[in-house]
Amino acid sequence: MTMAIYRVTAKLVITLCVLSVAVAAQRRAVSSSVVINTEPNAIVWIDEIRRGTTDASGRIELKVLPGRHAVKVRANGFKEAGVPLLPGKRTLAVKLVRTTDQAELLFQQAEEAREKARDDAAKEEAADLYRKTLELRPAFPAARVGLARILLDLNQYQAALAEIDAARRARRIYPEASAVEGRIHREAAFTDDAIASFRRAIREAKGFQPEAHVGLARVFEEQGNYAEAEAEYRKAIAQLSDSEPVIYQMLGAAYEKQRKNKEAVAAYEKYLALAPNGSQAAAVRSIIDQLRREAEGGLEIIP
Repeated sequence: MTMAIYRVTAKLVITLCVLSVAVAAQRRAVSSSVVINTEPNAIVWIDEIRRGTTDASGRIELKVLPGRHAVKVRANGFKEAGVPLLPGKRTLAVKLVRTTDQAELLFQQAEEAREKARDDAAKEEAADLYRKTLELRPAFPAARVGLARILLDLNQYQAALAEIDAARRARRIYPEASAVEGRIHREAAFTDDAIASFRRAIREAKGFQPEAHVGLARVFEEQGNYAEAEAEYRKAIAQLSDSEPVIYQMLGAAYEKQRKNKEAVAAYEKYLALAPNGSQAAAVRSIIDQLRREAEGGLEIIP
């Protein structure tokens, strides 16, 4: 009996050691660059997360964490393509084929219209394009999620949730759908439901879901749980390899609310380093100046 307990204990210790090494290795993981060549102005996703748009030559360079990744590419007029990015590979060519599929072409138009929409009339036009897409292909989960996003922007929460439910009927495990569901619940002020949806998104994506991490961070920040908010912002930043500077601006605001002015300035400066001409750049520079004036007044010393 004693030997059996000893063997179980030894096995447990070894397992914990292996897990500790794995976690430490993950923390040390450093992102590297990969160049993707495809059609001009094509949208590129890595592991279901939108990472950017190719230039006029069809090229984009992105940072990725070590390991195998799934790449998805979409360009107007072409059939969407998905290809694996194998570990250690630094270049990837993705060949797209033109399509005459009307549902796919309408979906592409709807996505473009949603991204360009700035007022309710334009958003309604985008919603109509999604609906026309779904008339042709009712089981089109990406179109359901796109429609849910635009309905969220129009504050039509129940209709948006209905589209998320329909997307899940076509695709049971769908991290993006769960993340959007979390955003809908948060905007509707159902905080517990929002947290549950964001955590479901992260669970479905096996931990890699920056949109859900940002969503959780915003909920925690609104609750005054700033330490948890910081941790979630940091996870999103790491997963996106600094490709979304605005998260640094959000992180800076969270630090500022805690009067952690030194940390706030560092986060804001990182935002400016990544997006010197970003939409928030002027406001961020003004905030940094204000924080430094406060420091000179003796509230805090910022090097």
